Amino acid sequence: MSLRQRAVILAGLAAATLVPAPAVAAAVQKALPAQCSGTGPIKCHFAVSPGSYDVTVGLGSTTKAANTSISVEARRQVLNAVATTAGQVVPTTVTVDVRTPEGQPTGQGGTGTAGLDITFGGSAPAIGSLTVTAAPAPLVTYLAGDSTVCDQPVAPYTGWGQLLPASVRGGAVIANYGDSGESSGSFLAGSALFPRMKPLIKSEDLVLIQFGHNDKQTSATAFRDNLTKMVTGVRERGGVPVLVTPPVRRLFNGTELTPTALHVNGVGVDLPALIRALGKSANVPVLDLTAKSKALVESLGPAASPKLYLTQATDGVTDNTHFSVYGATQMANLVVQGVRELNLALAGYLR
Repeated sequence: MSLRQRAVILAGLAAATLVPAPAVAAAVQKALPAQCSGTGPIKCHFAVSPGSYDVTVGLGSTTKAANTSISVEARRQVLNAVATTAGQVVPTTVTVDVRTPEGQPTGQGGTGTAGLDITFGGSAPAIGSLTVTAAPAPLVTYLAGDSTVCDQPVAPYTGWGQLLPASVRGGAVIANYGDSGESSGSFLAGSALFPRMKPLIKSEDLVLIQFGHNDKQTSATAFRDNLTKMVTGVRERGGVPVLVTPPVRRLFNGTELTPTALHVNGVGVDLPALIRALGKSANVPVLDLTAKSKALVESLGPAASPKLYLTQATDGVTDNTHFSVYGATQMANLVVQGVRELNLALAGYLR
C-alpha cells in the first residue's frame, strides 16, 4: 500500500467537542465530507486497496436529533442504528474488510466497485467527522461457508455473516468468504475461495467453517476429509479453526423438523453429527448452529417460523433455506451466543 493510502483519509466537520455559533452551525451541518453525498441515506466512497480499515465517525448532529446506522460494501451491516439528540455527536469506530469483489468471492450477484463504500442509513442519518485509516493489526474472523453465510449483494437474500459484523467492536473484523452454492469440496477447490483465503490467515485469526447445505450427495468419508483439510490448512497458518454445523431448513413434519431439515443428506449421512464427531477427535471447537437454530425454529412452529426465511407475501419468493434480514439477524445472534459459550478470541470484541 502506498504512503498516500496509508495516510489518514480525513474529511468532514470540526470535532464534535467544538460547537460553532448557531448561524455557522447550520451551515456546517449541511456540509458533508468530500467523499460523501446524499441525505437519507448518506453514501461515501474511499479509494483504498483491499485490506482492513478502521472507520471512525461522529454519529449525530449539532443541530438536530438523528438516527444513524452503518453498512459497508455489499449490504454488510457493521453498526445498528444509534439514536442521538440534537447537539449529541457520538464518536464510533468500526473495523471493516475491503476486498475485490466486495460481495461473494466468485462475483455472484455483482462485483461491486473497487475501494470502500460506506452507507449511513437509519431513519434520520447524520454524521460529523469521518476518517478511514488502515487498521494496524485487527483480529480477523474469516467465514468459510455457503449462501446462508455469505454477503448477499441482492435483497431479499441475506446471509448471517452479513449481519454478524454489527455485533463486533473496532479492533476485530469479519472477512466473509462465504459463497452461494458451495459444498465442502467445491469451497476447498475453488481458486477464489479457500486457496485465496488461506494465505491471508495470520496467527490467532479465527476461521468459522460451515458446510452441509450443498453436500446433499457427499459421502461421510469425503465430507470428513474436506473439513479435515480445511482445519489442517488453517492450523498451518497459525489460525484457529472453528467448525459450525449448518442452520436448519424450515421443513416440518407436524411440529418437528424433518431429517432433511436437520441435514441428514441424500446418502444417509448425518452431517451435523459428523461435524461434532470431527470436532471432538481433532480437538476443534464446534459451534452447534444446527441445534441452536432447531430450537428456535421449532419453538416458533410452522405458523410463526416463516418470518425467519423468505416468503411469497413479503419477498416475492418462497424459500425455506435462505434467510430474510430478520432471520439472518437471529442466526447471527445465535453465532454470537456460540462465540461467547466457546470463549473464542472474538468474544472479547463483541458489543
